[in-house]
Amino acid sequence: MVDASSALAWCFPDEEGAAPPPEFGVVVPAVWALEVANGLMAAERRGRITGATVAALIPALEDGLAVEVDAEADIFRSVLPLAREYGLSVCDATYLELALRRFLPLLTLDRRLQQAAAAAGVDVLPTWRQ
Repeated sequence: MVDASSALAWCFPDEEGAAPPPEFGVVVPAVWALEVANGLMAAERRGRITGATVAALIPALEDGLAVEVDAEADIFRSVLPLAREYGLSVCDATYLELALRRFLPLLTLDRRLQQAAAAAGVDVLPTWRQ
């Protein structure tokens, strides 16, 4: 499972993250596309990347990864309590909930989410290693 911080790192050459190969298969919560799009827009507004670069990245994100969107999270009964327990945003807690529910390792660069996942017993992969 991959969070937005990892996916965004693949979009910038100065970041350390490397995208997994397409056969890796990426499972994400429904909020993932919104978070990635928001990160790309923020980078564009700060002048880190251009609109043309964003446009070029979209097909790679959509078609270059075998993304499975999981929209099964019970936000109020499962995600909100995890956010409260581990001091996460509700968006970040959706990644933790998915990893727990589907017994998946979590690929994230977010330290707070790494700590919460480790505390919850989820295997954490801070970067993709080929």
